[in-house]
Amino acid sequence: MELTHIVVLALIQGITEFLPVSSSAHLILPSQVFGWPDQGLAFDVAVHVGTLLAVIFYYLSDLVKIGTYTIESVIKRRITPLSRVGWFIIIATVPAGLCGLLFENTVASSARSMELIGYTTIGFGLLLGLASFCNRKLCWRSIVSIQGERPDSLRRMTLQQAIIIGCAQALALIPGTSRSGITLTAGLFLGLRPEAAARFSFLLSIPIIMASGLLEGLKLYADPQAAGADPIEMLIGGFLAFITAICVIHLFMKFISKSGMAIFVLYRLLLGSVLLYLAYGAV
Repeated sequence: MELTHIVVLALIQGITEFLPVSSSAHLILPSQVFGWPDQGLAFDVAVHVGTLLAVIFYYLSDLVKIGTYTIESVIKRRITPLSRVGWFIIIATVPAGLCGLLFENTVASSARSMELIGYTTIGFGLLLGLASFCNRKLCWRSIVSIQGERPDSLRRMTLQQAIIIGCAQALALIPGTSRSGITLTAGLFLGLRPEAAARFSFLLSIPIIMASGLLEGLKLYADPQAAGADPIEMLIGGFLAFITAICVIHLFMKFISKSGMAIFVLYRLLLGSVLLYLAYGAV
């Protein structure tokens, strides 16, 4: 891989993994527009590891507390607000994990369909816009702020909300949906504050990204010839994805506290239109 390819693909992964804009919709563009060859499994694993480490690093203190209290809840059989969040993350991960095991081959065969990614990018973008509108205009009045509570607090989240968001995450197996986008959409429809919906979405991404990276790593181990990248390329790509993802998470949390999702909805409409043009317009 050329250095330009490494930098562009790593930045795309780092930026789009946690924004509600669909990473698969972006990763298909370089090969279609510039004719770049497939980057290979090894590079995919490296950038996935980079984004995984980024979200773990950003929420490290939260993860330590949540993990500690979750383990303690098993030992002492006593549920606390933080242990509830830990169990919600575990429970909400199950639907996507099961669907991934059942439909992996089907998803893999359609992952490069530009038409499908174009339509889903637009469709789920409009759904995100509707969820943001409902959250601001209809649901916001029913949210009672507790003095001293962080805007991204998950202490009042319910098991039903966690299950619904987890089921929504399973839809992210459809290329172009965006994992962060669909979980944010579900959280907003359920009346969670945008900061809380985003925080749960980021925490929920950890086991999914970990499982995805592990699966790709096992495929790489089984077929070393599919690597397609050397260790230096993997290191550069993983590091760039790590740094970029940290910046994106931080800026996104700052952004949604003041603005809505309109800019992401408009961007998805534009991106989906470009993909559909490339799929049909150039014929």
